Amino acid sequence: MNIVAISIGSERQIEHAGRRVGTGIYKMPVDRPVRVGVAGIEGDIQVDRENHGGPDKAVYAYSADNYGYWQKDLGIEALPYGYFGENLTLAGGGDDEVHIGDEFRVGPVRFQVTQPRVPCFKLGVKVGDNTFPKRFLVSGRVGFYLRVLEEGELRVGDRLVRTAVAPGGVSVREAMLAQIKGPRQQEVILRLLRLDALSESWRESLREKLG
Repeated sequence: MNIVAISIGSERQIEHAGRRVGTGIYKMPVDRPVRVGVAGIEGDIQVDRENHGGPDKAVYAYSADNYGYWQKDLGIEALPYGYFGENLTLAGGGDDEVHIGDEFRVGPVRFQVTQPRVPCFKLGVKVGDNTFPKRFLVSGRVGFYLRVLEEGELRVGDRLVRTAVAPGGVSVREAMLAQIKGPRQQEVILRLLRLDALSESWRESLREKLG
């Protein structure tokens, strides 16, 4: 996997359900090296700290391979990288190829995959379609959050090398079945809860789904 874009954003106010809320989803690519630490990429704002950011969700990665699919779905000829709120846009890194708990190294930086991205209403506001978050979720093309195990500098063109494959083999796409009512939901939840790498917030959410 190679980094084809690094995107950061500042806080922006949006209208939703008759009120104004802050969001950091509007991210734009930068053409310089960036420093990444345990709290995320320097200069990037994560407004909703309950659902984004923090040590378990410091960096959001998304495969550039998905862009063609969404351009067709949305009827848009070209979408800029960072459009889905991701920090790292990757060549490769499809949701079928990456597993919860996998570890990657890029130069001095070491990452661990902690959970899929679960879309919220803010993605629908950005796209201009409040049905889009559900389509995004069920597509399995959601991307994944990264925990920063070792800090350092990143730049466009850097290569991510997988250094560890998580035991249990739950891909990002398969992990999303935990969010969708169906015959495999409980099985996938139980498999995810066995993974030490799973983010604490998602662990709590999945436990609640078990009842």
